[in-house]
Parts: sequence; C-alpha cells; structure tokens
Amino acid sequence: MKFKIAVLPGDGVGPDVVMEAQRVLDEVAKRFGHSFEYSTGHIGGAAIDKTGEALPGATLALCRKSDAVLLGAVGGPKWDDPRAKVRPEDGLLAIRKELGLFANLRPVKMFKVLEDSTSLKPEVVRNVDMLVIRELTGGLYFGKPKKRWTTAGGRRAVDSMSYTEQEIERIVRVGFELAMARRRKLTSVDKANVLESSRLWRTVAAEVHANYPDVELENMLVDACAMRLIQKPTYFDVVVTENTFGDILTDEASMLAGSMGMLPSASLAEVPRAGVKSFGMYEPIHGSAPKRAGLNMANPIATILTSAMMLRYSMALEAEAQAVEKAVLDALVAGYRTYDIMEDGKTKVGTWEMGDVIARAIEA
Repeated sequence: MKFKIAVLPGDGVGPDVVMEAQRVLDEVAKRFGHSFEYSTGHIGGAAIDKTGEALPGATLALCRKSDAVLLGAVGGPKWDDPRAKVRPEDGLLAIRKELGLFANLRPVKMFKVLEDSTSLKPEVVRNVDMLVIRELTGGLYFGKPKKRWTTAGGRRAVDSMSYTEQEIERIVRVGFELAMARRRKLTSVDKANVLESSRLWRTVAAEVHANYPDVELENMLVDACAMRLIQKPTYFDVVVTENTFGDILTDEASMLAGSMGMLPSASLAEVPRAGVKSFGMYEPIHGSAPKRAGLNMANPIATILTSAMMLRYSMALEAEAQAVEKAVLDALVAGYRTYDIMEDGKTKVGTWEMGDVIARAIEA
C-alpha cells in the first residue's frame, strides 16, 4: 500500500527525532511491503526564518493532500521575544485549527523495564496505562478576546477560556468511545467550582454519558487530578479534559513513563475507529530542546511511538503499529537508554543509535 506523509521537522531537536521515526517507518515499509512517500514542509521558527510566517500556505496545502502529518517540535529562544508579532507556536495552533484536529490522544504507559528509571517509586508507576484525551482547538489558546494593552494604570492582558456545547460534546464523545474499548472508566477533568466553562463542560459530559451507560463517568477537579496522578496514577483509565488542563497534566504524566521523551500523541479530526483510516497529525509531546539540537542526544522514542500511532489511526495498519511498539520494547529490554532514561548498568546511546537499534529490531 502507498501512503503520502507530510513531514514537518520544525525546530530544535525536531529534525533529529523525525529522522529516526522515518528510518523506522522505512523498515516497516520494507518488512510489510508498503510505500511511504515523504514531502517536507516548514513550520514554526524554521518557517518564520524562511517565509516570515509560522505556518506558510504551502505547508498547509501539503498537509491537506497527504494521508497523515508527522511533526517534530517548534519554538526556541531565537524566536522567544514576547514583543514579536509572529511566534513559532502560532504555527502549531494554526495548523491544529485549520485541519480541524480537535482530539489529541496522549497515551501514558510505563514500560516495566523502565520502572527504576523514574524519580518516583517503582510501586507507584508500576502498571500505569492511561489515555489522556485533550481538547485541542478551543479554550484559552483560541478564545476571544485575547489581547494586551496599556491603560492609565499600567499594562493589562486578557485571555478567554471559551467553549461551546458542540466543542465539548464531540471531545467527550471521543472519550466515551475509547473508554468502551478499554476498562470502561472515563474521568472528566474540569474546574467546575470556579469556572463557568467547566460547569458547561460537566453538564454536557453528563448528557453524553446517557448514551454510554456501560462506561463509568467520574468528574474530577483539575487540581485534584494533578495530585492523584502522582499519588495513585493506576487509578486512571481514560481522562478527557480541556486544552490548557490537558497540556499541563500530560507534561506531569510524562514523568510516570520515565520522561517526556517517551510520550507520543495523535491529533485527530474525528473519533478513531479500529480498522478505519482517519486523517491526523502526529507529534511527540516534548518541546524543541534547542540546546540539544544536532548533538545526538534527544530521545527519539516518543516520535517513533508517534509513528506507530500514525500507522494505527491514519493508515489502519495495526500489525505494523504493533511491530513498531514491540521494537521499542525490544530495544529497552536489551538495555539501551538515552540520557533522559539512563540508569546504572544500562547502555547509554544517542538519538541516532537508539533509532538504529529500533529500526534493526523491525527488520529482524
């Protein structure tokens, strides 16, 4: 089978980790008889430097004629002036909105072989296996008014957390559908004790729940969720939450898997269904880490696992996705570690070496 993949390396370590994901995908193509056609586009700081825009029209057009988008990371100190009219992150927000990618899936799973590599007790992180679903095109990052101005009393700024019932309904429905295929427990995270948008969120979640009586629904305040993630992370199965809360909670949850370098994500425009191809954009949850760019240091596993999600959701290639995930596990079981998950007695490798080990595991 032939597939077109739009590759957006972005900034910092983005090109480093994306290259390794492509190496693994190439091995998948050889082993299973597929053809992946890559077309590269610019986004973020790299796009600003080249075109003056964080998301050039050519990049958006490329994504729209592809089967899936593989993205590295955006941002860095070079473009981090708060007075700048264009920022790398503008490109990331814009591509999500323009492509209608409202559902961000972030699986958090602790590989048993990494239990001793985290800063938490092994008995706390053991058997962690949850799926966080983050609403991606609404809330504080997109709400209006959003502005900064100067008054007689000084400078002011405002951001608005805004949601419609339709935006809430569709993301909560994704949560219920995916919970049906897991342990049938959905935790909806909000701040309903103080936020009107969260009260609407809780109301709509209850209404959608009526269509899924076999799924247990629990409402939880975001601060309580942040505490429970560290206290007893195995408590969670599927978590659904709004944009900002999801952004923060999944960075916290990445420590349950050992490192941000271990967490993949998929951004979709519809409810994913087994065996059905869904257009999506795939990116690791970590940032651009510009100080490590080009130094053969960054952990490529999150991006490689992200490519597995791409195989699963946008290409309906389940066996191939599982092969990638098994290759990652094989590399970890063999004792290979990048700096962020390194522990005594293991073999420290760089970005390229880890990608090579995983690619060779696919080939084998």
